[in-house]
Amino acid sequence: MSHALTLTQFPVPSTAGSIEAYIQAANRVPMLTETEEQILARRFRQDEDLAAARRLVLSHLRLVIAVARGYLGYGLPHADLIQEGNIGLMKAVKRFDPDRGVRLVSFAMHWIKAEIHEYILKNWRLVKIATTKAQRKLFFNLRSMKQSFATLGPDEVNAIARKLGVKPEEVVEMETRMTGGDVALEPSGDEEEERFAPIAYLAAEGSVEPSMQLERKEYDRLQDEGLHSALAALDDRSRTIVQRRWLVEEGEEAATLHELAAEYGVSAERIRQIEAKAMQKMRGALVAQR
Repeated sequence: MSHALTLTQFPVPSTAGSIEAYIQAANRVPMLTETEEQILARRFRQDEDLAAARRLVLSHLRLVIAVARGYLGYGLPHADLIQEGNIGLMKAVKRFDPDRGVRLVSFAMHWIKAEIHEYILKNWRLVKIATTKAQRKLFFNLRSMKQSFATLGPDEVNAIARKLGVKPEEVVEMETRMTGGDVALEPSGDEEEERFAPIAYLAAEGSVEPSMQLERKEYDRLQDEGLHSALAALDDRSRTIVQRRWLVEEGEEAATLHELAAEYGVSAERIRQIEAKAMQKMRGALVAQR
């Protein structure tokens, strides 16, 4: 399908003015029957009929409003949440297949929530606090799972951790981040306040001049180039052994001598000898490049 759905193609009620007026306008749009929905969806998929797609979007604006209302506790503007949800709705309309036997309202829910989640994570206190799938699940469920506004007790922490499949310490850390107050970087009051504002003591330790930073970056770049060049001088087996023993990505485990020995059908001592010879050759190549 060549057409991409964008907000500019659909003159939907604007959220720029009164949010109450927007909600009233959205609620006045007639809902579609299942038959009408299928006809419009097929017109869009088969004929790229944007008028049909527009009717599908408009008839589900009330769904976006309802979903967005559930995220007001994060302190972000309701209109912005709705706008992001509308983007998710249009993505859902673009991908909706009426022949799968699922109503658009069910299919669109995932896309609407996904866009709103992404917006919250990018903008909530301007800090990205949830990076993994487990952390996102915790972030969006912790507030509703708390029994009160008080700090979680050990039993509550353990119960939430078990239910969401995360570690108890991750629950505690997320609660701390979500309940921590915002602090102004610069003071807005008298001179006494200025002495204790974060701007007065947040200078990075060991900070260096821009020229030294550039010099350090250039040095690191040359080191990387030298390493790649030294690796390129090795045969395939030696290069693989060095990479899997010493150059693994963060979070991955380095291969052991016995694991590599089993793969290559030799002894662990033979792998150690190949590794030592390869490292010696690389050191010589690096010295020659200086």
